[in-house]
Amino acid sequence: MTIEALKVPAAVLGTWAWGDSGEIGNGYFGSRLTPANLEEITDKAHAAGFTMWDTAVVYGMGRSEKVLGELLKRYNRQDYQLSTKFTPQVAATSDDPVADMLEHSLTRLGTDYIDLYWIHNPADVARWTPRLIPLLESGKVKHVGVSNHNLNEIRLANQILGSAGFRVEAVQNHFSLLHRSSENAGILDYCRSAGIPFFAYMVLEQGALSGKYSPENPMPAGSSRAETYNSMLPQLEALTQHLSSIGKSHGASAADVATAWAIAKGATPMVGVTKPDHIDGLVRATSMKLSTDEIASLETLASAANANTRGWWEQEM
Repeated sequence: MTIEALKVPAAVLGTWAWGDSGEIGNGYFGSRLTPANLEEITDKAHAAGFTMWDTAVVYGMGRSEKVLGELLKRYNRQDYQLSTKFTPQVAATSDDPVADMLEHSLTRLGTDYIDLYWIHNPADVARWTPRLIPLLESGKVKHVGVSNHNLNEIRLANQILGSAGFRVEAVQNHFSLLHRSSENAGILDYCRSAGIPFFAYMVLEQGALSGKYSPENPMPAGSSRAETYNSMLPQLEALTQHLSSIGKSHGASAADVATAWAIAKGATPMVGVTKPDHIDGLVRATSMKLSTDEIASLETLASAANANTRGWWEQEM
């Protein structure tokens, strides 16, 4: 079966933080979100050529998808790509939970197809992966990927899809200077040899690698990311200072350098956007070329930081 190749962007716009608590403006990571602010982000992103948006059912339990769908109504559907996910851990007990979850996502997003549909977490690869095949055949899903799967699970998913003439077309894992398990486990090499695009989320570790935070200026108290990262900030000082130093030499920020590092490793970064200037950073990061020495020095400091940033939902790779 012939399928059109996935159009891989220079970077993906993440909307995890758009899944707020249900209170207007109360973003999931402590960000202040308003309709006008999100409209400006959306317009600026499209003007800059960033047109793939990533969301998921579990980002605010549908609120991220709904907000994104409303914002994108102003654009022609062929002018942007939607990436969303089936999450086994919140699947219903119906006859076909994957198809049912997709239908809810389509409704919230205001579309009749998804460009890139992921199985969010592995749970049971042999059980869930075959459910993607009829969705591909129907055209409601154009391309499929797997997220947070280890190498054996990726291979099994590829085998299952291959039996129907399809394939795993993308892999999405947590990948940053502080969390390189997908590289160490051979997943990046496998993706490269198989021609599968590798998408990296949390390249900035929820802002810990942005250069904006330090022991003297921690993340906002009360936010989930503050609970995770504030205790690590002393360990990260040497690395974030070096990111800032390299950034200055490129006319960029520490965050831009951390994103450019992921690109240099062969990954497509998925970066959360909650402010218009985040788009400016993506423009800089996607045009930046880091030297071999810069990459090596960053990785040395990252290893020395010895920070464990694996999420509670993530398995060892």
